[in-house]
Amino acid sequence: MNNPEELQHFLDVLLKESSFTRAAKELFISQPYLTQLIGRIERNLGVKIIERSKPPYTLTPAGLIYYHYLESISYDKQQLNRRLASYTNPKQQVIRIGILESLGTYLLPELLPQFLQNNPQVSIQLVEDFPRESEKRLLNGEIDCYIGQTPEAINSSLDVVINGGERYYVVISPASPYYQAGRFILDPGELNLRDLLQEPLVLSAAGSAVRHQVNGLFQRLRIEGNIVMESKSVITATNLAIHGIGLTISSASIIKRIAQTPINLFPLDSSILNLIFFIATRHSVETSPALQNLVTIFKHKNLQPKIT
Repeated sequence: MNNPEELQHFLDVLLKESSFTRAAKELFISQPYLTQLIGRIERNLGVKIIERSKPPYTLTPAGLIYYHYLESISYDKQQLNRRLASYTNPKQQVIRIGILESLGTYLLPELLPQFLQNNPQVSIQLVEDFPRESEKRLLNGEIDCYIGQTPEAINSSLDVVINGGERYYVVISPASPYYQAGRFILDPGELNLRDLLQEPLVLSAAGSAVRHQVNGLFQRLRIEGNIVMESKSVITATNLAIHGIGLTISSASIIKRIAQTPINLFPLDSSILNLIFFIATRHSVETSPALQNLVTIFKHKNLQPKIT
């Protein structure tokens, strides 16, 4: 067997079941075949990959290296297939979109259904990363467009179309001394933002658009910010804040998707923190009709997530 994804799946099931008999039954193969397969891999590698002297089965240190090797092969294979897609299926056009994962949870469902309905011959590939990495990929031609926030900070050599944006809030859980029972959206002037931002904070990691502006807010207010935890995902940061780890700053599009109450939301004025959506393409490269259509849909969509 040379399929890395299938080998990974076999190992996953074997580790979960801690029994060759039960694993084989779940995999719809014979127990002798599974035993021989693992034995053959270990003989070829010259090391044991599964510690199976007693349950639960675990990967040995060498087995962990082998498992990560299978993951890397699987990833490289997927990347190769993506890069070859325009050649193996020339009638199907591929558009590669760079976007931050948390931003994609709101914007992509707003944009892609209509776009794919209008362009059934197009395949979408998502490259989810921090804004600066997406910008570099676009400039290097590794992606076809980049959807992000804060267009003021993007490279001036890119063509940028802006539309919409969203309000940001300080998320306050019942664990905070600033929490007010029976309230949801607080009045903008009833709390001191400087005091709030000196409470324990859970924030998205450096590199995200919102963290960039929050860092600027710290400088403007001349405070350090008591950051107790960071996450690459603003969704994770918001969930942690809701469950009392600390306060956070999150957007309407994220908060709307988290059905967890009670919480207070303290709205931030747009002059303090304001993120505007944009789609960027390379200026010197002729865009395909399909990519132009995606830009047009972005331009005319109502991209204003709100909390009521």
